[in-house]
Formats: sequence, C-alpha cells, structure tokens
Amino acid sequence: MEIQREESDSKGRYFVAIDGHEAEMTYSRAGEKLIIIDHTGVPDALRGKGVGVALVQRGVEDARREGRKILPLCPYAKAQIDRHEDWQDVLQ
Repeated sequence: MEIQREESDSKGRYFVAIDGHEAEMTYSRAGEKLIIIDHTGVPDALRGKGVGVALVQRGVEDARREGRKILPLCPYAKAQIDRHEDWQDVLQ
C-alpha cells in the first residue's frame, strides 16, 4: 500500500488508491507544530483492509519525524490513536 501526501500552507491530506478506489485522511495545519486531523474517509470497497489505520499511522509517523503534534477531531483518527498507546506521544 503506497500512501501519498499532499500539503499546502494550511491544509494537507494522506491518500491511497487501490483498485480504482481512493481513501484519504485530511488535516489542517495550525502553525508549524500542530496538525488537526478532521476527516478520514474509506470507501466501502476498501473497508476491513486496514487502509484507514494505515493512513492514521502514517500521519503519526510523519508528525514524530517533523516534530509536530496532532489534534484528532476526526472520531476515527481519535479512536485509532487512543487504541495505540505507542502513538499517544504525538497528541496535543
């Protein structure tokens, strides 16, 4: 699964295309050190394949590497970060 990232000055997204279906996790940037995850969308055709959790994991890994914190407003992203104790170091 090849997760890609697009980012502008104020917004960004992680996305992956599999078999013609695209899943994404979107976020807003709040300054240099904080991202606010606001949406995770996985089409029905990709559900149950670990795509959503992979998107959140990539966001967590990038936040660590870049010295950022995450505020997960998206219920799915928040639930995944809550489930993974080793990801909680990036929480705002």
